[in-house]
Amino acid sequence: MKRRSRALRVLLLAPGLAAGLALSACTTVEVWERGRLAKPQMAVEPHPSQRLLREHVYLAREAAAGSEAGRGGGCGCY
Repeated sequence: MKRRSRALRVLLLAPGLAAGLALSACTTVEVWERGRLAKPQMAVEPHPSQRLLREHVYLAREAAAGSEAGRGGGCGCY
């Protein structure tokens, strides 16, 4: 009985703790910091054309539709 209540308490506490940690990372960006964050080096995908080329090469090597989703197939040389 005591183990069950402890497990229930942990299950109820874990999502709240995770949400608290995720929300603590949010912050406002000051005006003088925005210029630095707008630089091309700070982009998630700084070179979109290279990403397209890499995807094309990857899909050509795999030679199987749907292989980019982790289902396998193709020659397996990548």
